Formats: sequence, structure tokens, C-alpha cells
Amino acid sequence: MTQALRSSPARAEPAVTEADFLKFREFFYRKTGIHFDENKRYFVDKRLVDRMAATGANSFREYFVGLRFERDGLELQHLVNAMTVNETYFLREAYQFDCMSNDLLDELQTRKKPGDPLRIWSIPSSTGEEPYSIAMHLLERWPGIHQHDVEILSSDIDTQVLEAAQRGIYSQRSVANLPKPWLDKYFTRRGDNEWVISRELVAAIDFSRVNLSDPKDTQRFRDIDLIFCRNLLIYFDDVSRRAAAESFYDALSPGGFICLGHSESMSRISALYRVRRFADAMVYQKPLTGEAP
Repeated sequence: MTQALRSSPARAEPAVTEADFLKFREFFYRKTGIHFDENKRYFVDKRLVDRMAATGANSFREYFVGLRFERDGLELQHLVNAMTVNETYFLREAYQFDCMSNDLLDELQTRKKPGDPLRIWSIPSSTGEEPYSIAMHLLERWPGIHQHDVEILSSDIDTQVLEAAQRGIYSQRSVANLPKPWLDKYFTRRGDNEWVISRELVAAIDFSRVNLSDPKDTQRFRDIDLIFCRNLLIYFDDVSRRAAAESFYDALSPGGFICLGHSESMSRISALYRVRRFADAMVYQKPLTGEAP
């Protein structure tokens, strides 16, 4: 007689209690500045359970102890990659790129000495759509690109999206807002639904991992002329937002600008900056030396 096949009992997923969630939330906030509200509980629990399974931990306590005392920081980075949301597309909130090419860079270059580069910092990088949009916009819409060197820096806390940015492979949805001449010029089609960005553009961007809440990561960013930090500070609480605003202030050159997302307001975060209104967009400026905010 053949023996009937029997499935082994499924292993129960480790539970994340309310106390576990609060303990993890405080830890993650201290490490990254990102605050999870109670309405993010399902999102956080699901990713914690996934990471517990990946590491073989049998309980939240076992996982959390290992996370807190690991020496190399690898699991924390895996967790950060899992907890950060990276959804974007090319030419998102394009009016700010218009403002950059029509007004901001022309004003910035008047304060430059011959040979000084213009430095632009995009944070978070996500999968690269923003820094590549900046580069294409400069090449196509800013005449000054032929007279000035421009350095584009792009940073993210998530190492997986940085790797994706440097691979430069995008879906049809991601490139949908690009003018067709730009798409033909800077991308190669691959299959029915993929576009590969030119290696020249990839080489033009300096990608790096940066934790905005870690002063050691941000102190190397100085003499920046223009910062794009859009839709990141909405994930921070008031204390972390103020700290980020101060880090950006230190990074900017006098007279430098910062662009935030459409739902974010530097005026509600910090009194260090002054508001500048241009035809295309409202931005925030670090006052020139001796100028009041």
C-alpha cells in the first residue's frame, strides 16, 4: 500500500506585538530619522516578519537583539532597504526643473569664479529618475551648460535603489513623461517595456549612500549650489526635519537654493532660509553672507 503524501505543518510566522512595534519604531527613528505612525503598522510588521524569516530568527526579540548588536551593519542596511518607499518617474514635478534652468542656475553662476563648478545634490536618489532628469534638463534646456562645469551628486539611504539607479533600466511607466526626442536620444529600448539609459549619463552622476540623520554622512557635502530634496521630509518628525534643514544649510553655499516637494514647506521647519518666488516655482534660499533670512 502506498503511503499518502502529507504536507508538513506550515511554520507559524513570528508575531510582532504592539510593544515590539513601538520598540522597533524608536530604534529605527534614532538610526534614520524616519518616523512610522500607527497607520504604518501593517507595512512595518510585514517587512519585519520578512526580515526575521530571511535571518532565521524565531521571534522578534531574537531578531531585534541581533540587529542592535551586529558589528557590520549589514542587517540594518537590509532593513532600511525594505522599509523605504521608492516610487518615482522622470520629470516628476517638472516645474521645478524649469525653474532651475530658467532662473536658478543663471543667478547662481553670477557668483562663481572662472573655473568654479556648479554643484547640484539630489537626495533621495531613489532609482535615479530625479538626477537623470536634472542632467537631461540641463543638456536640453539650459544654455549655460556649454560655459560651466556642473557636478550632479545623488544620494540615498537605500543601497538597492542606488544599484538600480546605476543599472539605469526603466519601465514604460517611468519614462512616460519624457519628450520623445529625449527618449530617443538618451535611452535604448529593450523589449516591449524596458528602456536603458545611456552610460554617459550614468557616468555623469556621482551616486553615494547617505543617511541624512548621520552627521558623518552629510559633513562631506559642502559648497552645494542647489539641492533637490523632494518628498523625503514628509517621513520625518519635527525634530528630524529641523536637523535635516540644518544639515542642508551647512551643505549649501551662501545664496544656494533648495527645492522641496509640493506638500512640504521649509518655512514651517526652519527660520534659516528665505522664500524666493520665481515664475515657475517657489524655492528656499540660504541667505548670502551678511544677509538676514
